[in-house]
Amino acid sequence: MATKKGIAVTVVILAAITAASFLVWLIPQNIENKIIVSDFEAHLDNIKEIRFTLQTEVEQEFQNMLNGKINSTEYIEIAEASSSQVNSQIIQLVESKAPEEWHKSYLNYIESLKKFNSQIRETVVVATIMNENNESNEIQDILEKIDSLRKDSESLAIASDNTRP
Repeated sequence: MATKKGIAVTVVILAAITAASFLVWLIPQNIENKIIVSDFEAHLDNIKEIRFTLQTEVEQEFQNMLNGKINSTEYIEIAEASSSQVNSQIIQLVESKAPEEWHKSYLNYIESLKKFNSQIRETVVVATIMNENNESNEIQDILEKIDSLRKDSESLAIASDNTRP
């Protein structure tokens, strides 16, 4: 026969399960952050400032890694954090829903950020090769690719400036 204590424990467990089920239904599952932009010029300028800061930091730390001042593992952590921030900036530009007159400028800057992100990923490849103590000529080819990506990114940033209303 069931004891009062056993029945009480069962009731508490059933109540907890029921409450948890209701919470799953009540708490929104898809929380979206909406970015409302009213000054598209200032928004793009702010993103350009963030990108300049990230680029300066990544290039400085990459040079520090190449010079042996930091190890490749430390650099990879810095690069991954920077890449994540660049992705966040791309998302902000995409979700800002720029009006027609700003559309071309925003698209050019999005492409510039994508090239910059590719540049960061290539530096991570160099860091990984260095981490494995691989003294191949492959690093020189990747360094040339990094330079090319940097130039492409800069030219797209200039194109963004040139297409501003």
